[in-house]
Amino acid sequence: MAGAKSVGGRAIAVALMPILVCAIALCASGAIAADYPNRNITLIVPSPPGGGTDTQARILVPRLSQLLGQTIVTENRDGASGNIGAEVVAKAAPDGYTLLAMISSHVINPFVLKRVPYDLDRDFTMISRTVTVPGILVGNPSLRAKTLKELIGYMKANPGKVAFGSAGVGSLSHLVVELFEQEAGVNLLHVPYRGTQPALNDVLAGQVAIMIPDLTIALGQIRDGGLRAYGVTSAARSPAAPDLPTIAEAGLPGFEAVQWFGVAAPAGTPAAVVAKLHAAVTAALDDKDVKQRYAALAMTPAPSASPQDYAKFVHDEGVRWGKVVADANIVAQ
Repeated sequence: MAGAKSVGGRAIAVALMPILVCAIALCASGAIAADYPNRNITLIVPSPPGGGTDTQARILVPRLSQLLGQTIVTENRDGASGNIGAEVVAKAAPDGYTLLAMISSHVINPFVLKRVPYDLDRDFTMISRTVTVPGILVGNPSLRAKTLKELIGYMKANPGKVAFGSAGVGSLSHLVVELFEQEAGVNLLHVPYRGTQPALNDVLAGQVAIMIPDLTIALGQIRDGGLRAYGVTSAARSPAAPDLPTIAEAGLPGFEAVQWFGVAAPAGTPAAVVAKLHAAVTAALDDKDVKQRYAALAMTPAPSASPQDYAKFVHDEGVRWGKVVADANIVAQ
């Protein structure tokens, strides 16, 4: 009997082991979250200083630092369409002290580049989306088409002859126009540039007919009359330019494609730390001063409801743009 009792005790102990391990893990996670952060946090910005990614991050960081009670150091690690910065974070310790300022390119790169040094599902823990920026379909004022419907009609009457500029093959400004082509049923001539501004300069000069840059970049020239605006790419009109129609309402129902930014951490970051970061990001985006600064740049705060919601969004964006790339037969560079 004594032996049987002893065996039963061991069996119970073995059965309880997973529960005890989980309880210990939860306690450890809670302890980490309670102590987090206790030193500086580094936010890796995978773009050059002064650009849209850098600007939106630097607007958010001061308020986020206040909410977390620690300094957040912004470090620019640009290059390779955001891949260099992403690789730095993917290889960092999963402790919440190295974060990535995500950009739309991170979900596009695996489909347009031959080598991408990270896997979004494997190497990152998603925190939240931060802001969105609509694109704007613009053309040189010399174009006879004054409305989107007229422009689409002109494109259909001149297949392969209407040139559009982009920031490069596989850039968001390229793929949004490819999506526009597919949904409008038109065939355009792609002229890639090394960056957004050179392409926009040639639209202003009449060297190429159209482009879809971020509204933030083009709004000044639209106001000055240097560019004709045909519609913003967001589902709703932008508060920064409420007089400009959306592409959807101007002639292409259902069209929507925006630039977005977010925050991610290395895979394996404790759930409690992720939850704390998500709450802080959400609160920072709701700050009145932060909202006003974003609004001045045509950026709209768009926090994810949860880290899981952001992870799903990122996955769905990958599926969406992967299909656009495949349908357009874009060859990996």
